[in-house]
Formats: sequence, structure tokens, C-alpha cells
Amino acid sequence: MTTATQASAATQFVDKITDRTAKIGVIGLGYVGLPLLDAFISKQFSCVGFDVDQTKVDALAARTSYIKHIADSKIAAWYDQQRFDATSDMSRLSEPDVLLICVPTPLDDARDPDLKYVISTCEKIAKTLRPGQLVVLESTTYPTTTRDVMIPILERSGLKAGDDFFVAYSPEREDPGNPDFSAAGIPKVVGAINDDSLLVACKLYDAAVAGTVPVSSCEVAEAAKVLENIYRAVNIALVNELKVLFDAMGIDVWEVINAAKTKPFGFQAFYPGPGLGGHCIPIDPFYLSWLARKQGLNARFIELAGEVNRSMPDYVVQRTSLFLNEFSKSIRGSKICLLGIAYKKDVDDPRESPSFDLLTRLLAMGAEVTYSDPHVPKLPAMRHYDLPAMKSEELSAEFLASQDAVLIATGHTDFDYDTIVQHSHLVIDTRNATEGIAVGREKIRKT
Repeated sequence: MTTATQASAATQFVDKITDRTAKIGVIGLGYVGLPLLDAFISKQFSCVGFDVDQTKVDALAARTSYIKHIADSKIAAWYDQQRFDATSDMSRLSEPDVLLICVPTPLDDARDPDLKYVISTCEKIAKTLRPGQLVVLESTTYPTTTRDVMIPILERSGLKAGDDFFVAYSPEREDPGNPDFSAAGIPKVVGAINDDSLLVACKLYDAAVAGTVPVSSCEVAEAAKVLENIYRAVNIALVNELKVLFDAMGIDVWEVINAAKTKPFGFQAFYPGPGLGGHCIPIDPFYLSWLARKQGLNARFIELAGEVNRSMPDYVVQRTSLFLNEFSKSIRGSKICLLGIAYKKDVDDPRESPSFDLLTRLLAMGAEVTYSDPHVPKLPAMRHYDLPAMKSEELSAEFLASQDAVLIATGHTDFDYDTIVQHSHLVIDTRNATEGIAVGREKIRKT
């Protein structure tokens, strides 16, 4: 394409965004993809959702959501408005004008980046890629992924990135369970491989979200996302380490944090827990530490934070053993109910939840473990854990009284903590969920 032709293509693309004739394709219909679809459909765009998991496609076709904060009624409205179609047929990737890639980017067993889902998706796109399409990677990854991994695969189509099709990187920003921040209400960082790609990508997101923050390159946008998650991982590690220290000193870390956060400047509160969960914080910082090793450098803060945070499930189990010992009981043979499987309160997302580590450790030590989670009715199969089939228990007075200990791993607001404390023999609280309980505090142990 000549420069004039490129400018014309970009102008035409912007016009299609403005008049809402641009069709949006979202690849990966999970916790990022579905909210993103909602943001675009609510702004009158027509969308196609792609996923290799046929069960997800079938559920959506039946107008059923598998994500708590996306209601069935919303899925039904998408279809009623004739603005949505879900498919596992990747030959249809040529249909949308925009392809937003929202696939998982996990770590492998060596804790190195595993880009197999990104690579596989790009290979499928390359088979159908047509001139004038915009391809945006949203999956969290390390700097240079878009330029060095994604673009070479897409160019197997015979088309040239930046000349024949537009390419950008705009990292997902999701806060599941937080009603104050929907996908449409969060600004998007956008980096691209050239000015025209940046123009069309920013215009696209400006039409559906709270605004865009254009940056000079894909690499800056990729690094910004990793920085956001490293910031949280390091600060959570700090308070987790302080929790262990303050426990040894008989100081309540929660009271310390509550006091410190009254300072109106220079401090942001982070909170300890039984470990890290979710699809971002336990994984994404290690993308940068891996990249640092490739450069012959050490990302010491990241590695240390990971070491501290990964140690927390062991610390919680150790403390549980000490608390049971107060009642002349050992973990072996004790009945322990774990409250919360989801990684975060009031969501149904179990990805990387520390509860799986706690379950694994307690079972290995001979405990009779059950769980209760109103958002996770049955224990999902997880790639790195071999756990027995379990279903969520109802927290009746009789059930609670039958347990030697109740361990709060996720502080769901749906739990009736007054009832839990009233009928339990021992409550081990890793989330400060029982802070407001006045009666029965002698049964509560914080950790």
C-alpha cells in the first residue's frame, strides 16, 4: 500500500467505527471476552464471539451465561437485538473488521511464559486474514510479544502488518466483582505498530470504553500491563511478610493497615491473605522476570514477591495446625471446612485460587476436608491439581457444629459470619472477614 492508500484505509475504518458498521470479533469468551463484548454491544456494534470450547458456544446460544457478573438476560438481549453470534468455527475469522484476542497466557511448569494459545489463535487468523482488518492482542504478556511473536505468524498470510492490516496491543483491565468498574468504565492503554494502527485502535476503543491512553509502541503498552500487576504482587507480598512478623509479635496486621490507611497521602492499603489468586497477579510478573533472565538480568523484587506469596498457603496450614493443637487436635483426622474456592470475594472465578493449595495440603496431611462457596457449587477440575470430586456444603448449624475448624479462605459477603461463628468450634480467618463479629470472638483465630 502507498502512504495515501494507507491513510485512506484508516479513514474508511474510522468511518465504519463512527457509523457502527464495523463488526467486532472477540476471540476467547471468558472473564475478559464476555465483558468486552458487552461494552461493544451496548454501544450498538454487532459482534461475533469465537471460542474453541464448544460448551461455551452452546451455552451462549442457549442464552445462558457461565460468568456471574454477566446475566443470562444480557446474553438474551444481545441475541434479541441481533447484534451477537457465538461460534467455534474459526473459518469465520474473516467476517469481522476487528479481531480482539482475549485468550489465556499461563505459565508452564518451569514458570516460563506459555504462549501456545496466542500462537494457535494467530495461526488461525493468518489462514483467513484479509486486507483492512484490525488485530488487537489483549492477553497479558511480556514486552515484544506483539511484534516478535504475533506479527510474524499473521504475516504468513502474505499480508504486511501496518501496510495491509492494522495491529495494536491493548491490555485487558478487568476487576471482577467490583461494580464500580465495568469493562466499559475503565480506560484502555493502546499501543500500535504504526500511526494508522494507533489511530483506528484508539477510535475503536473510544467508541466503547471510558477513554484511551495512547502510547508510543506495543512494547510500552505490554510493559504497562505487567507493571500494573507487579505493583500489586510486590505490595501484597510486603503485607503478607509483615503479617507473619506481626503474628509472631502479637500485633494484629489488619489493625495496623487500618491505622496506616488514614494517612491521606503516600500510602495505599493492600491486604494479606492465604496466597495469591486470579489470572493476573500470580502469573504476569513472572513474564517480566523471564524476560529479565533473557537479558542477563535479575528481577529480584518480582522473584522475592513470588517467593513470599507462594509461601502463604503453607503458613496458613502451619497456623491451622497450631490452632487445632489448642483443642488437643491434630490436622490428621480433623474435619475442616474451607470457606471460599473463588480467588476473590463475591466472584465465581477460581483461577489460581490459593484455596486449591490449601485443599491439597490439608488433604495430604490427613484432614477430612469439605468446602462451601455459594459461587462455586462444585469443585472445578483444575489443570495443576488432582482433587476429589466435591460439592459446596450448606452451612447449617448442624454442619458447622460437626466441624473441628472452619477456615475462611475467601471473604464472600454472602456468608453469614454471625451464624458461622455462633455454631463453629473454631474459626480461622485469613481475610479479616469476622472483624465486625462481637459475640463468640474467643472462637476466632486470625492468620
